[in-house]
This record gives sequence, structure tokens and C-alpha cells, in this order.
Amino acid sequence: MFSHITVGTSDLARSTCFYDAMLAPLGFIQRPVTPDGGPLSSCWINPKTSLPRFYVYEPLDGAAMNAGNGSMTAFIAPSEEAVRKAFSAAIKNGGTTVGDPGPRPKYGKGYYGAYLLDPDISNILIVSL
Repeated sequence: MFSHITVGTSDLARSTCFYDAMLAPLGFIQRPVTPDGGPLSSCWINPKTSLPRFYVYEPLDGAAMNAGNGSMTAFIAPSEEAVRKAFSAAIKNGGTTVGDPGPRPKYGKGYYGAYLLDPDISNILIVSL
């Protein structure tokens, strides 16, 4: 399917705190990143698999980060409760709600999700199917 997703940030420490809090209820842990001469980054994995990975990077070119208009990263949660916990943790750590947790029947039976923006205004969906 895919190996990893990367989003940019203007403040790596802030984004690391945000994603640590949001991804823990989804079963992701932070994985150490070995500097390779590239941009500063943080990485999260599901400890049961090596892929996919989720990265947050400071822009390599040193220019200001900007969120992709129309792009979104969607995380699968193991349950509706995990959606609520991840959403709550994200909001407490600098996220902004753009759709509180709840059923989304127009997307399919059993679709339960929450929409938010990370501190750099990147679009996020947390969903239980």
C-alpha cells in the first residue's frame, strides 16, 4: 500500500509532542531517527510492523512550512474509543477540531471519525471502520 507518510512542521518539538499524544491511543510509538544529513525529523511506527511509518520533518530547504491545501493524513484507530482518546489528546496538545468524533454514515456503515488540524494546520482524520 504505502511505506510512509511525511508531513512538514515549523516547530519539530511542538509537533513531536502533538503526534506522540495523538498516536499513542492508536498503538504507534516513536522510533529513533538516525541523522543522515537530511532535515530534522521524528518518526512513529506500529511496534508490530516495520511499515508503514509516519514522519514529521522540518523543511529541508529552510523555507517556511505550509500545509498542503486539499491533502489529509488519515489514521485508522482500533475502536471508536481510540478515536475519541486520540482526538482528545490531539486537542490538548495544540490541535484544532474541524469535526468532533462521531458517526459518518455517508462514508459507510460503521464509519466513525474525527477531523482536526495539527499545530501546523495539516489536515488529519482519525477513523474507526
